[in-house]
Amino acid sequence: MPRPRLQRRVCFSPLVSYFKPKGVPLKNLEVVELSIEEVEALRLKNIEQLGQIECAKKMKTSQSTFQRILSSAYKKTSEALIEGKAIKIIKK
Repeated sequence: MPRPRLQRRVCFSPLVSYFKPKGVPLKNLEVVELSIEEVEALRLKNIEQLGQIECAKKMKTSQSTFQRILSSAYKKTSEALIEGKAIKIIKK
């Protein structure tokens, strides 16, 4: 049985749940799913311009876990931009 997942702190709720390339119907696009934690990691690091240690503290997680969340978010976002996919933000 896996270890229970710790509750991470997210202080942001996006106003939208989808982003997609202009002029292409959503039904014709593949979708990349970003968790709300990944969006929060992107926000703290890139918008708030905090250091990795500060970001990890704000999300109440370890620095290495924060880095894994951020790396996953960068990979998914890059994939969507390069390959013309939609981005869906999963709010759990």
